[in-house]
Amino acid sequence: MKNLKNKKILITGGAGFIGSHLVKRLHNLQSKVYVTVKYNSIIDNPRLAGIWDKINIIETDLRNQDSVSDLAKTNFDLIFHLAAYNHVGDSFKHILENINSNLISTINLLNSGPKYKKFIHVGTSEIYGHQKILPFNEKEKPNPMSPYALSKYSSELFTILKSKQSKTEILCVRPFNTFGPYQSEKAVIPEIIMKCLNNQTIFTTKGKQTREFNFVENIIDGLLLLNQKISNSIDPINIGSNKPITIKSLVKKIHKMTKSKSKLKIGHLKYRPNEIWKMSANNKIILSKGWRPKVSFDDGLKLTINWYKVFNNLYLKKNSKFNQL
Repeated sequence: MKNLKNKKILITGGAGFIGSHLVKRLHNLQSKVYVTVKYNSIIDNPRLAGIWDKINIIETDLRNQDSVSDLAKTNFDLIFHLAAYNHVGDSFKHILENINSNLISTINLLNSGPKYKKFIHVGTSEIYGHQKILPFNEKEKPNPMSPYALSKYSSELFTILKSKQSKTEILCVRPFNTFGPYQSEKAVIPEIIMKCLNNQTIFTTKGKQTREFNFVENIIDGLLLLNQKISNSIDPINIGSNKPITIKSLVKKIHKMTKSKSKLKIGHLKYRPNEIWKMSANNKIILSKGWRPKVSFDDGLKLTINWYKVFNNLYLKKNSKFNQL
């Protein structure tokens, strides 16, 4: 990735889960990294604490056009657009927040934001929804089944439209479910891990739905590789392993790996409205570019569980020094 050295790169959502891993990787590649955050405070952005004083922080709210217009004087070689509201289940209760965070933010960024040579829109596998053909192929028509998926698909479509108008280079990618250190406990894997570590009862659906889960560093490898291999494409590209697992099997695997005493109440919860029953990535395109997952699913889980053990002891234990301050 030598081509990114000294390149001026903006990452929106750079304090988020995937974004923060990307920021750290680009910093290690000696890129000139810029990150948009809502608040210019290390307390509000702990994922970036280790490199906070080594990157360029831009306080802005992408949902606010006036705020975004402050970026208009800046030029970037590359923008990775990851900023988003990203909880599928909660999106049914927070529809307008989804639209503002995922679509309006993208419109503001592309209409009123900085100049750039290339724009990479980071979408989601959720936009596929119910599909008759598995694994999910990029050529299939998306069928969003949640406000989150709908807003992300709309964001992708606007990016493509803007590119056609401005004739700028773009790339739209669709990562499949991602996991790893620093992920919010609202996501399924960290939620299960934390409950197992604290021996809390775990309530789930029957868990027959399948998902594939990709270790975050594999996703970062995919983002950087596609940027290097493809200069401009309005055709979206999946990033995923195509190795699905049932949620029931996932829960039991984490329960075993953590040696937890948690009681498993599988089948206690109802399925989510418009539940997608099967999800996996057709990854022929990205494989053809040379991408391979370097970290296996089980190894990724081990790394993630170990990270949450440290996190759990540091922040949540009653005798934690952090909580005694």
